[in-house]
Amino acid sequence: MSAHVELSKLTKIYPTPKGPAIIVKDFDLRIKQGEFVCLIGHSGCGKSTVLSMLAGLNEITGGAIILAGKELAGAGPDRGIVFQSPCLLPWMTAMENVLLGVDQVFYTASKEERHQIAEYYLTLVGLGESLHKKPAELSQGMRQRVGIARAFALSPKMLLLDEPFGMLDSLTRWELQQVLIELWRKDQKTALMVTHDVDEALFLSDRIVCMTDGPEAEVGDIIEVNFPRPRVRQVVMEHPDYYKLRERLIEFLEVHAHKNKHKHAAPPAPTAPPAEALVDTQSAPASAPEPKHTSLMVAVE
Repeated sequence: MSAHVELSKLTKIYPTPKGPAIIVKDFDLRIKQGEFVCLIGHSGCGKSTVLSMLAGLNEITGGAIILAGKELAGAGPDRGIVFQSPCLLPWMTAMENVLLGVDQVFYTASKEERHQIAEYYLTLVGLGESLHKKPAELSQGMRQRVGIARAFALSPKMLLLDEPFGMLDSLTRWELQQVLIELWRKDQKTALMVTHDVDEALFLSDRIVCMTDGPEAEVGDIIEVNFPRPRVRQVVMEHPDYYKLRERLIEFLEVHAHKNKHKHAAPPAPTAPPAEALVDTQSAPASAPEPKHTSLMVAVE
């Protein structure tokens, strides 16, 4: 099957007073239509930078991104985005927040049809009884459900998720992972998700792309995740390959953490001067002032 999304030699460089800072360099990735891919790596390695370039929210320094045979230039409704923070307009209800995008994408549809689309996706994420509540009346998890519904309601060619559950407690995170995977299974959207969570990546994805640490981050490894779908957490965790894949992921992250630690380690402390370069203060002339320091030895210039 040909790639639905192609990231070719993707590069991002920021100018700094000390010279160019190369965040991502020659990042290559191909994603099949309907595939769910997770991007994992240490903080600061460039995961969100890749995602924001794909979303059209961050200018590309080099390389190209092709979606459904068309090279991307800027943001567009063909990519639905779910951020770590839901980014809802506080003066609008859940329904109105979803309709904001639906009205622009499906402008030829009737008002009733657009309302049906928004209500359908809000109901799928479990907010059928909270359509007319404003964000202040919703929990953090419920607000993120609105964000997920809003992204799917646009019927995008691709779904982009930037650590969508990173601000949630464990129980809510697990609930929303199940909501997301069920909704994705119905729509079969091509998806790329940034995460720090190894277990989350294993539960959701078809492939996990491991990024090397920056600067000049790139694809370090790609792990196939072949657990059968539809997925239930307990069944996935009992799969004979689960802990093998988990160990492989953790090993990759640990190896790169070790490399990164050495890369940014402080320079070694200077060694002590040779013995012949030191002199006993007691041998100084009697007229010499008394040293201010308690050390018995001082270095001779």
